[in-house]
Amino acid sequence: MSHAPNLDALRQGFVEAIPHVRRCGMRIDLLEQGRARVCLPYRPEWLGDEDRQLIATGIITTLVDSAAGLAAFSALPAVEPIATLDLRMDYLRASHPPHDLYCEAVCERLSRNIAFLRARVWQEDEQQPVATGQGAFMRNGARRPEHAQ
Repeated sequence: MSHAPNLDALRQGFVEAIPHVRRCGMRIDLLEQGRARVCLPYRPEWLGDEDRQLIATGIITTLVDSAAGLAAFSALPAVEPIATLDLRMDYLRASHPPHDLYCEAVCERLSRNIAFLRARVWQEDEQQPVATGQGAFMRNGARRPEHAQ
C-alpha cells in the first residue's frame, strides 16, 4: 500500500542532507506531493560572465537538478534512494544579477524504475522563464515489490 511521504521531514532533511543545497543557500518555498519550488538567492559568485553580468548556466542546472530531485522524492510512496539519470536543459534567455532564481519542478510520471520530471526557472516574472529542464531519476529502491507502480 502506498502512502504520501512526510513532507515536513523531507523539507528539513533535504536541506540538511544535501551539502550543496545547504552551501548554495537554497530555500524550499513550496513542497507538495510530486511538486517543489526552490529559490536560489543571488550571489556575486554565480556570475559566469562578469563583463556582461550574466549568471552562469551551471548554477541554474544545479538548481534544476536539486528542485527536480526534491519533487521526485516527494512523489515516492516511501523513502528510497534516487539518482539523476538524465537532465536536459534549455536556456531561453539570460539571467542577470541581482535577482534570485526560482525553480518549480513537477513529477510528470512515476514508473516502477524511473521518475520523470519537468522544471521551469525564472527570476522576477514567472511567465518569463530563463530556462526549462526535463529530467529522469532512477529509483534505486524500486526493485522491491512494494514499490512497484
